[in-house]
Amino acid sequence: MLELKNQSMSGYTALSHIHSKYDFLVSSGTVYSLLYSLEREELIKGSMNGQKRVFELTTKGEKMIDAILAADGDLLGLVKNLIVSL
Repeated sequence: MLELKNQSMSGYTALSHIHSKYDFLVSSGTVYSLLYSLEREELIKGSMNGQKRVFELTTKGEKMIDAILAADGDLLGLVKNLIVSL
């Protein structure tokens, strides 16, 4: 979902991105199922662009990503403080 913060993408683009970045093959059923779940939760919005469906983040989705990234930074700070205090 983080990649959608930078650009909209189709399910095929998401599959290609996962494969090229992580060298991991994910089934198209898994990716599309996740995309449709995120759309039902109103975190992303899909629209037709020619022959393919393209997904982009909604405002709700952007807020969730920002909250996750902020929590990630807080968690990293907590771990660093724990390590330093040992």
